[in-house]
Amino acid sequence: MSTPPQQPPSSPQQPPSSSAPQQSSPPPQQPDQPPAIPPQPQPTAYPYPSPQSPPPQNPYTQPTVVGQPAPPQQANPYAVQPGYGYPPPAAPPATGGNAAGRAVLWAVVGAVVASAGWAAGLFLTGGFGHSADLRGYRAPANLCSSADYSSFKDEYPVDDSSPTKNVMKDPALDQSYCSLSLRKTSSSYGDAYLSLEVDLHKKTDPAPEFTATWKNYGDSHSDYDVTPVQGIGDEAYLVTQDTSNGSTTSGSRYATLAVRDGWMTFTMYYSAYFSSYDSDTDPPTLDDVTGWLKTDTKSTLEQLKD
Repeated sequence: MSTPPQQPPSSPQQPPSSSAPQQSSPPPQQPDQPPAIPPQPQPTAYPYPSPQSPPPQNPYTQPTVVGQPAPPQQANPYAVQPGYGYPPPAAPPATGGNAAGRAVLWAVVGAVVASAGWAAGLFLTGGFGHSADLRGYRAPANLCSSADYSSFKDEYPVDDSSPTKNVMKDPALDQSYCSLSLRKTSSSYGDAYLSLEVDLHKKTDPAPEFTATWKNYGDSHSDYDVTPVQGIGDEAYLVTQDTSNGSTTSGSRYATLAVRDGWMTFTMYYSAYFSSYDSDTDPPTLDDVTGWLKTDTKSTLEQLKD
């Protein structure tokens, strides 16, 4: 901005001479003074009003005239405007124009919303004191010696001298596993195989995933039959497959009984693979095997309770 031109100083007036007659002369004409130009604010990149500008007058400090409404409150230039991806917050009910009252109301609303979110989080995560529903089951260090598979003994009397067993303990899951071979007296090698597994889910309820896995097993695995079983645990499914077509020299037979009781899951599964080299010419039928699975699963679950 250019600086306004400076005015030339006025010549000083001479005092009147004592000898000159007293005459009243009009005052000298003053040059026209340009109107005073107030200082302009300097340009700035700051998008809000200049911090040096005087704050807006508080309407609540003015005297209030009875019968007249209070002057409207000026908008806050620093408030976030709606339209940035979030809906504008709903205005609270009127409280008579008292700013302190509105602040208290917003604080109460915020506390209620926070409390609701906290309660929902506790509900979803089980924070209200709900513990794992294990029904008294345990995961033994040696499931092979703790389980009952005596129903298979008549068909396979030879014990496995070195079964596979392992156990895992974790704050979220306890797991115990056993796998052994089933052998007839006339056989030199295992004629079939039996595996058992017990899982104690200590952090999450396994029900939804258990149902999805076993109820729909036939959808994700071809040529398997799935049958719900009543009277064992909260829910149980029997999964079977027979590809031998009655032959004892080819194909296989497979059966699994999966059980969920509370947050405990248990599986016992049988498999037999036939070839021309097998000495077992009279393997049990699937109906025999599924009956043994049901009987021994019920007995084993009783033994796994404390």
